[in-house]
Amino acid sequence: MRDGSILNVAVAGLVIGALLGMAGSFAPTAELRGLAWGTDGISLVVASALLGLHHLRRGDVQLAAGFLVFLAGETLIVSGSAMDLAASAPSFAAGTGLWAAALALISASPVMPRLVRVTGTIAAILFAVTAAAIFGGAGLTSLSDPLPFYAYPFLAVTLFGWAWAHRPRRSPEEARRTCAAHEYANG
Repeated sequence: MRDGSILNVAVAGLVIGALLGMAGSFAPTAELRGLAWGTDGISLVVASALLGLHHLRRGDVQLAAGFLVFLAGETLIVSGSAMDLAASAPSFAAGTGLWAAALALISASPVMPRLVRVTGTIAAILFAVTAAAIFGGAGLTSLSDPLPFYAYPFLAVTLFGWAWAHRPRRSPEEARRTCAAHEYANG
């Protein structure tokens, strides 16, 4: 798979993950929530794996580590997607703790746009508080209000920001060659 194709898949995974993650939070039934969150989680695991490898190949070790830690956290969270909310709380706490660490690692990198770094940092703090509260015995679930419920919009904006930052870019020369080839092929 070429680097541009890898980035396209990763960007799609981030966008699907953000959209279905938020949709699952408002799903009218547990079954629809499980379907949305399961698909969201799988999309984010694939995107995180691809971005981790992409940044490792580029020598961006901190970003690679951040995306791999995010992958580990998302794996824990997706494992409870179709479970009862209270029953999935321990794996959710571990996953949000890893999300917090990953968001902090990625947001500390100057490679990411400033707004994305800010929303990622806010999400990291909110998820760290959520994880600590659950580990400390609070009876929070993935839909508890105010936390973690109000952390999700910051995560979604951060995911959209990561997608924007990783969208494949073509040089003007590549764009001209593609257009010329398209015109030639279509007469």
